Amino acid sequence: MKRALLVLLALFVLPFFGNGQTIENIDFVSPFHNGLAAIKKDGQWAFINTKGAIVIDYRTDLVVTTTDHVNYPIFNDDRCIIEQDKNGISYFGYIDTSGSTVIEPQFLNAANFSNGKALALELIKNTVAKNEALGKNVVYYKYYEVVIDLEGKVENYLNPKGVNVVIDKEFLREPPIITAKRLSDHLYAFKNKNNKWTLIKLN
Repeated sequence: MKRALLVLLALFVLPFFGNGQTIENIDFVSPFHNGLAAIKKDGQWAFINTKGAIVIDYRTDLVVTTTDHVNYPIFNDDRCIIEQDKNGISYFGYIDTSGSTVIEPQFLNAANFSNGKALALELIKNTVAKNEALGKNVVYYKYYEVVIDLEGKVENYLNPKGVNVVIDKEFLREPPIITAKRLSDHLYAFKNKNNKWTLIKLN
């Protein structure tokens, strides 16, 4: 009888203990946002679900957000900001909760989503002439503070005149700051050339 109980214990009870997942030597664990929590280990970030399983493996391109004086990546509206370096310039995009890139890194800066919208800095390249001697186009760049949807489509331009920028790692060592603020679902504020605030209501 005793032997039969031990066999039953081995068949039905022990597997439940064996199926648990243990993640050790973690440097930081964040609160849950959008059903996922960020964990940090050896300078890389990953995401776990509410069962403690890693659903997005460790990576180095996740962008941290300051929340309650602590920095860690978060998901909002099933989107998390990522950063990619291209020739020394940082470009920002988004992944979804599976870890797949849904908005390619293309913005000079980007904020977290809220109610399906996010603020970002869209970079526009303009060709003004062609240098016949060198066989190259003469171009200049501007960035615009924009409102994007969950697919990365620009819905509104908050500063229609844009800001001139030199796309060179010696001049653009840090991402430009997003000055615009979202005050409500349809009300935004942005700074004009006089460093004063302008309120704009969007449909």
